[in-house]
Amino acid sequence: MGDDSTTDGEAPTRRTFLTYGGALAAAGLVAGCSSEGDAGATPEETPASTESDPATRDAVTPTETPTPAETAAETSNRSGDGGYSVTMEPVGTVEFDAVPQSIAPFTADYIDMLVALGHGDAVESIWYRGRYKTLHYEELDGVSMDLDGLTQLWADGVPKEPFYEMDADLHLIDPHALTDWFQAWSQSDLEEVRENVAPFVGNVVFRRTDEWHDYRYYSLYEAFEKVAAIVQERERFEAIRAMHDDLVATVQSRLPAPDDRPNAALVFAGEEPEEFSPYRLSGNGANKEHFRTLGIADAFADTGVDGLSTSDTGTIDYETMLEVDPDSLLLRYHEEGKTREEFEASVLDYLRDHELGSQLTAVQEERVFRGGPIYAGPLHNLFMIERYAKAYFPEEFTEDRLFDRDELARIVTEGVDESGEGEQ
Repeated sequence: MGDDSTTDGEAPTRRTFLTYGGALAAAGLVAGCSSEGDAGATPEETPASTESDPATRDAVTPTETPTPAETAAETSNRSGDGGYSVTMEPVGTVEFDAVPQSIAPFTADYIDMLVALGHGDAVESIWYRGRYKTLHYEELDGVSMDLDGLTQLWADGVPKEPFYEMDADLHLIDPHALTDWFQAWSQSDLEEVRENVAPFVGNVVFRRTDEWHDYRYYSLYEAFEKVAAIVQERERFEAIRAMHDDLVATVQSRLPAPDDRPNAALVFAGEEPEEFSPYRLSGNGANKEHFRTLGIADAFADTGVDGLSTSDTGTIDYETMLEVDPDSLLLRYHEEGKTREEFEASVLDYLRDHELGSQLTAVQEERVFRGGPIYAGPLHNLFMIERYAKAYFPEEFTEDRLFDRDELARIVTEGVDESGEGEQ
């Protein structure tokens, strides 16, 4: 996907529309980098086994969130010659002479942002295809993504060769994902690919749990706004944000009182679980924003159970789960290609028949749900708010749909007219 027809002789000219600001270049590629990974080293956990996926690590790290005015002020600035710049930590300011036509993301939350902004055709890559959930596109007329057409960057590590082969205009990747999360590249590797291929910009937003993430964290819509500035799609961004804000307002106006809402234990577990890997609902992370919208409390709060993180990959057993006894269970690894009915016939039936699992309140009251995607972008988020509102509060949300799929599809595929609505 994206233009792969450019010859080597044309590449330097095409690259001129993306440059780092002078101050950034002097400071280095990764601002505030706390450690360097060894080149060629593999992550502590690999996607070959879903029980040890590095994407599953999480814990709680509080952070301050800037105001919308502060975010907008630093997002995009135009220069006198028609160019523009976008500032996003940890890299800093990147200057653009034109909208990048081919973009290499790492995680699926950023791909979902590009799809939402009508730039899905620019997407070149994904770190691991199995972590990109796309079923929600089937409900949006004209919206799709060819997973097979994406370059998978994971291959027992993250080699540099695919970056040269893609020859993308921009790497929509937090450099720390390569140096610290996967510990696959050194600082010199980053500099090499930046100089020879294209700049990096991005921020790990699906979680905020790692000690190396000591720079600013962006919420889902703060990061989405940055991506909109990169591809110059302010109107689409505002239209989707308006849909999101309307959905949030509608849902929250109909929620039961806080004391009447169940808490939840978000965990990773297999088809026939005998242990669980906790993933805390509290704290920052784009893949948990829909649960916070619904006011679902973290069942592990004040229990002494920590969430998965780079330094804690532990599990808990049924005895510990019974001590916590959550009102509901959210089980991850059961998302793609499995309907609610199939989930009940496999995982839930297993829990019902389990000597200890059957004693859990969540199982007895049939509040056991699939946990949702690990990397949730803005389109995911709309569907997840609706899905969990209906799952947790079926008496309050009886309608089939809580937002307009046709309107959303028009915004994505056709843009926004002068009235601010999807073009007809």
